[in-house]
Amino acid sequence: MKRTIMLIWVVCSGIAPSLAQNFQLSINKESGVYEKGERAVVSCHAGVAPSDSLLVRVHYNNMLRREFRILPSSVDFTVLEQSVDSTCAVTVELKQGSKESPVAIGYVVAPEGFRTGYDEPSDLMLYWDNLKRQLKALPMQIKTSALEVPQHYEGRYVCQDVEINCLGPAPVRAYMAKPVKAKKHSLPIIINCRAAGVSGNWCRCSVDECVHNASLGNGALSLDINAHGMLNGQSDDYYRMLEQGLLHNYYEHNAADRETYYFRGMYLRLLRAIEYMTRQPEWDGRRILVIGESQGGGQAVAAAGLDSRVSAVVLNVPAMQDLGGARAGRRSGWPQPIESHPNLTTAQLDATLPYFDGAQLIRHSRAEIYCEIGLIDTTCPPSAVWASLNGAPGKKTVNCVPFRSHSWPSGSIASYWREHYLQPRESFIDNYLK
Repeated sequence: MKRTIMLIWVVCSGIAPSLAQNFQLSINKESGVYEKGERAVVSCHAGVAPSDSLLVRVHYNNMLRREFRILPSSVDFTVLEQSVDSTCAVTVELKQGSKESPVAIGYVVAPEGFRTGYDEPSDLMLYWDNLKRQLKALPMQIKTSALEVPQHYEGRYVCQDVEINCLGPAPVRAYMAKPVKAKKHSLPIIINCRAAGVSGNWCRCSVDECVHNASLGNGALSLDINAHGMLNGQSDDYYRMLEQGLLHNYYEHNAADRETYYFRGMYLRLLRAIEYMTRQPEWDGRRILVIGESQGGGQAVAAAGLDSRVSAVVLNVPAMQDLGGARAGRRSGWPQPIESHPNLTTAQLDATLPYFDGAQLIRHSRAEIYCEIGLIDTTCPPSAVWASLNGAPGKKTVNCVPFRSHSWPSGSIASYWREHYLQPRESFIDNYLK
């Protein structure tokens, strides 16, 4: 797709920009993806010509390797020009003054060369097949209660709170919505998985979002699942209590035991939810789309790798990819379990983490993949996401965003990101569901 970028100070064709303070960084290749040996140029436009030298830091695969100063003579200047002869993710930071935050931009070189830190365990699928058999043998017990839908959807869609028993410490708890009077075998399934955290609005199921997803395409069976099996629709105090108590730093729980590691229950609840949705008479029997951002993206990858009926996933800066990245000398994907557990032995971690690593599970997926990667994301590093995607056998659409960190872009760059990255993602979803 050919794009022309128009931002604040300049109009540039084929350049991907990054804004912070009075600096605008750009690279000479909009996609942010370079071949080995290809010349990459990082340029800057300053609102006012700097009066003092600027600090430049260059990170390769999230490791600081170069640091130098430049003193520009004009408002337009080159920050860095280089070619890299190996697979690598590069982040360039520009900083003025000790109290100022840096502005950054990133790019990747030959990302198809990224390989996972872990090898696939020989019994990976045997482990999960055994759990799936146990899950299937557990009679499904379902509790539902009707929910009010937003006024503009009244009479056209219904929504309910759903609880489903599951293996492990918590049941599935989710919202499910669908069009009124939908015909049998007429609707795709869309499952929305929640990002990391407990008490934030982004962690909780939303009636509005669930019903909105049911309205996409020509209508869908929509499920909005919270990651923890916690009650839906509770007070803020309830979620804060969980966050400070039972679910405090949940992502670190039991990383040395694959039978009790926290993500085991999360993945099992997701598999149980898929089974529930496929039993709905309206399902068309063909399409299951799973969507997720960050931790939600990690769940989407797990769903596709563990249930071959998942036909497409939309991943937004996905977590839980390449959990063994540190074994390859890179930063692992969130939650960086190797880096976060210095008191656990290598043997303990390596006996657990590969079974929950999206980069291992994705190899068993048949799903079409749409993925957005932030090239200055240190939470879910581009090297980790690419290492995972390189093992996926299905069709892939990858959008790299040179100016994106882990969060959604804000400020002056937000409208550009929404038009060129968010809208194409939303169009993919809508078109897939039609």
